[in-house]
Amino acid sequence: MEGVQSDAHWRVEQAQALLAEEKQGIEEVEESRGHQSRKFTATQKCEVAAATFLLLILALVAVATVGTIRPAILPLGEWKAEINITSSRADYSLGLDWDLDAPSTVREYWWTIEEANLNPDGVFKQMLLINGQFPGPMIRCNDGDNIVVHVENKGTNATSIHFHGLYQNGTNWMDGTVGITQCPIAPRRSFTYEFQVKGQSGTYWYHAHQGTQLADGLYGPLIVHSKLERQSQRIQYDTDRVVMVSDHYHDLSSALLVEYLQPDQENAEPVPDGALINGRNTRNCEASADRRCDNTTTSLATFNLASNQNHRIRFINTGSFAEFQVQIDEHEFAVTEVDGTDVEPVYYHRLNINSGQRYSVILSTNVTTADSFWMRARMITDCFAAKNPSLIAEVRAVIRYDGNRGKHSENLAMEHPNSLDWPETIAQVCKDMNTTELVPAKPISAPPKADEFFHLWGNFKIGAWRLSRGFFNDSSWRSDVRSPSLERFINGYMAGNDSFTTKITGFNDMAFNADSEMVIQVDGIKTIDILVQNFDDGNHPLHLHGYKYFVLAQGRGYFPWDTYKSLDLKNPLRRDTASVEAYSWLLIRLVTDNPGLWAFHCHISWHTEAGMLMQFLTRPDIVGNWRLPAANTDLCLAEGLEKGMTPKDELWFGTDG
Repeated sequence: MEGVQSDAHWRVEQAQALLAEEKQGIEEVEESRGHQSRKFTATQKCEVAAATFLLLILALVAVATVGTIRPAILPLGEWKAEINITSSRADYSLGLDWDLDAPSTVREYWWTIEEANLNPDGVFKQMLLINGQFPGPMIRCNDGDNIVVHVENKGTNATSIHFHGLYQNGTNWMDGTVGITQCPIAPRRSFTYEFQVKGQSGTYWYHAHQGTQLADGLYGPLIVHSKLERQSQRIQYDTDRVVMVSDHYHDLSSALLVEYLQPDQENAEPVPDGALINGRNTRNCEASADRRCDNTTTSLATFNLASNQNHRIRFINTGSFAEFQVQIDEHEFAVTEVDGTDVEPVYYHRLNINSGQRYSVILSTNVTTADSFWMRARMITDCFAAKNPSLIAEVRAVIRYDGNRGKHSENLAMEHPNSLDWPETIAQVCKDMNTTELVPAKPISAPPKADEFFHLWGNFKIGAWRLSRGFFNDSSWRSDVRSPSLERFINGYMAGNDSFTTKITGFNDMAFNADSEMVIQVDGIKTIDILVQNFDDGNHPLHLHGYKYFVLAQGRGYFPWDTYKSLDLKNPLRRDTASVEAYSWLLIRLVTDNPGLWAFHCHISWHTEAGMLMQFLTRPDIVGNWRLPAANTDLCLAEGLEKGMTPKDELWFGTDG
């Protein structure tokens, strides 16, 4: 009965998707794919017939009451029989036999993106997988290597891949940002990302940058090594691994996005159902009776670590919304890297990590009270504006000392540790770690003076038809999937259009529509200061593509202008994703030496799609003389680019929501 209820719920969602398909004129997806199993039982065939009848009834109702039906953005796909895929059993370990001194080489990957019904914590949902794996495969390279990723999109919707934190110096068009540096990869189309990693090292990751596909599983780690890696890390370590923490939704992100963007929501973000560590968790199926659930194939992540050694753990928050507080019971750890910047060790009990951020910690396995301990990752639920009765805010993994290494890790995971939690109060405010405590190991002073100063106001506003949207100043971003801003700028510049060739440093409202595409243009290499004042009641982790910036200061309330001329510029933290708290401010300094059009946005997926994104156009004289590869421009000619995109506001115009 459990499965029948879940399938009926799923079909209602698909019926809503069909109505949206009719309204938006999206062409039907193909009925079947040869590589997928379509074996149905007699019961399932009856259920399909019943579902078809239900769709017809709902469609007739929609004709009469179109103003009361909520649009959805996923086109109706074919019934997807479950395939035998489970969350990745990889522990994302990094062997220390890696050759840091190897000459530069090409690291080549072939990825196929497909949909599959997966149950990472027991509850089934349709997810996006790379080569049948969730999370995706790890990219590993040395500074100076060339990365080649061949992407074949076999999914229902268009997609793209962004390599989070990589500079893409000289290859802006490989940044993977739909509507800015490329058109998406249409269904049944392929594209190859090719670029050199240069001048950076540390912990990075990749993820989808089309709509909210990140929340459906399209992400994985990307690690860049340097020749001086062991010297830059002040504490030597014996093992190295990646640990990804992520919020997890049981519903498709596209359905949740429509709910979020509809009228009268007032920025009430979808609240996760749970969380995952390296794509794994397990929950009680009896508490999820309204959904299809099987936890016999799930388990907690388990990390077997040799005792009396130092272990590097690279934490990445790969989630769409929640900030996590991460701890390992009874262990302090030293933070030694922040977003690809090695820092002097600072010891903590708990680590706050926002969406898009990365921290390396060194864990010493020298506690003698037990041989197994809980790793706990807790979502800071006080930052959620809505309630979700299904929410389980904490996910755990097992840290096990090497005395039991001979046992199978999945069996060990069933033997729960009895370790003690730290007594300190759990965080109730979403904010960054104290950046003044995190001092880069390689000292670099910020430039002593800014050439230009830009003041940004971040906020959510309710406008026409009671739609709540995210803004920087008076601009709320809307992606044009068929006309990326990079391609438009190059074409206008080469045509000699004054709107594109005029040298300015400031807000370019001649070449770009500032209402939906705010662009700050900076001619030449300049030092600019950006003050973000947050008038919203939510936290915003602000990620800048193509750069690391200096975090000069953060604080609550309004920026204290009397401190501006006395800022400590000796060696401020350099990172690519820093948070501005609710009703607070963030001051960053940037040297605009990387040519391109670069997104600057809140890394909460819901906020980005609500409009909280703007762009920086740096070195326009170089950008304007580029010639985009034919593979990039050809992407924009494909059919199906709109599939999976964020719905347009006009969808709700003239309706009651």
